Amino acid sequence: MLRFWFIGMDAQDFRRQGHSILDNVNGWRTRTLSYCSSTAQLHKGTRGRIALMQTASNRNRIRIVQSRQNSRVKELRAALSRSGRSADEFVALEGLHLVVEALRSGLRIATVFVRQGSESLLDPLSLSAETEILALPSDVFDSAVTTESPQGLAALAIPLHCNLEDIFCSVPLVIVTAGLQDPGNMGTLLRSAEAFGATGIIALPGTVSHWNPKALRASSGSAFRLPVFALGPEEAIAGLRQHRLRLLATTVTGGTSLQTVDLSQPCALLVGNEGSGLPPWLLAEADERITIRCDGPVESLNAAVAASVLLYEASRQRNLLFASRAAQRVTSL
Repeated sequence: MLRFWFIGMDAQDFRRQGHSILDNVNGWRTRTLSYCSSTAQLHKGTRGRIALMQTASNRNRIRIVQSRQNSRVKELRAALSRSGRSADEFVALEGLHLVVEALRSGLRIATVFVRQGSESLLDPLSLSAETEILALPSDVFDSAVTTESPQGLAALAIPLHCNLEDIFCSVPLVIVTAGLQDPGNMGTLLRSAEAFGATGIIALPGTVSHWNPKALRASSGSAFRLPVFALGPEEAIAGLRQHRLRLLATTVTGGTSLQTVDLSQPCALLVGNEGSGLPPWLLAEADERITIRCDGPVESLNAAVAASVLLYEASRQRNLLFASRAAQRVTSL
């Protein structure tokens, strides 16, 4: 007989208690994390030796570049001043946090730029042998980056490849952005989408690039992991309809109350421009319009905030449904 075991109780105890124990439910995925302190202590010394070797390896591979006209420096400058992508389709990263997040997310780093005197920033980076490491004088480094007080580290990375079908996996929760222009809003949306289990984002024409440096910083690394596809209106609607997603739009007044909308089923949340909202043609495509009630004297919510509220509610409903189904499976044993 198949038995489900939890900490300190078997299936019979579980039924008698009448509640479920779930470990770190995220959307429809359950992960169980374990930690063995004795093993950690055993390998502590090994990790220290590896870190020292990594530090020496990174610093020994540094090549000094003095010119602002160096091809890699020009590529970094051009990418950071535009959409965050270079002509060779590299993603430009600035700051230690983003470079670490890119490595943690599985991106391959083609080139790392470090300001002379800041070589210690290379120490925590687990760079491959193929990664090029360039040290730049302060004036050359500052000419390539965009922040007012740069940390002294930047990189060109190769983004992960995703297929459009990836966003329609399991029970899809897709965000469709139509004319979202503020990079900070885009980054916030990416971070909320990953946090609350969205399967991906479809960016319609007029939407700011998710590789925009400000969007990357606001996403805190979520842009590296969440699939984002730039599609035309017809292709986007056709794909959503083909996979039978309900299209849900938000309106300031006159929509269905958020608390009564079923977000546990496959759906797409439509997010419009910060000022003008959703274009009329996309609003006409919506299967349902939702109104988020505001108790305070505000006319409407920021686009990214409104989308985050919807994403949270979708996550809450899906987690409750997951828990209910898990409990039903156990009680049926």
